[in-house]
Amino acid sequence: MNKNVSTDTYNISLLMEQTRLLAADYRHSTGHALPVTAELARFDAIDKLNLQKLNGEQGIDAVDSQGNNEKFIIKGRVIFKGGKARQKLGKLSLETGWQSLLMVLYDAGYQPTEIYKVNRKAIEEALESTPADKRGSMTVAKYKAIGIAVWTKES
Repeated sequence: MNKNVSTDTYNISLLMEQTRLLAADYRHSTGHALPVTAELARFDAIDKLNLQKLNGEQGIDAVDSQGNNEKFIIKGRVIFKGGKARQKLGKLSLETGWQSLLMVLYDAGYQPTEIYKVNRKAIEEALESTPADKRGSMTVAKYKAIGIAVWTKES
């Protein structure tokens, strides 16, 4: 890539759509997933929920500048048909100052289907009942159970 080219010349929405197509085609062709879900999740949550992206604040992806300045960590998970029944979201850092998790769920075409908001306190309470070696990691179903849907594809 030319070092003199500005990223301002790119249409980020178009690049994200191309990324979705590439990731879906790659998975279909190879059976392996490209590691793009985290970036897509940040982009989609910020776009769909009208949040302000934060650059540089460690462990916080976005803030709700329209309301109470709530700080969010954003995670994503693609749900593939025939995949594991108990898919996990992965560990969350409890060392940073986020107040809520936004979990973006995707279909096999890397299109967002749902976004759940889960309060940090609910996550911490749920993690207290998990074994120490599993601490910080819960299933997508558990996050859905303790969170609320704040966006769906149909809305």
